[in-house]
Amino acid sequence: MGQLLIIVVRSYQRFVSPLFPPSCRYYPTCSNYMVQALKKHGAFKGTLMGIARLLRCHPFVRGGYDPVPDHFSLKRSQRDTK
Repeated sequence: MGQLLIIVVRSYQRFVSPLFPPSCRYYPTCSNYMVQALKKHGAFKGTLMGIARLLRCHPFVRGGYDPVPDHFSLKRSQRDTK
């Protein structure tokens, strides 16, 4: 199931994302974050983490470096954002 979700995200990255200007506020981008979360935490938890990240991405957020945490969490990573 996780591989199927990764294929869906990669398809989005290849075919849909190039149609819009770059506007991601985070590094890694939300789609790359989703792929990393799926690989690290599995299909269910990775999908929840990716959706939570998409919900955090809006014009009023500061953005910056936000890696996938080693332990499951729906909050932004608390690592140093330098």
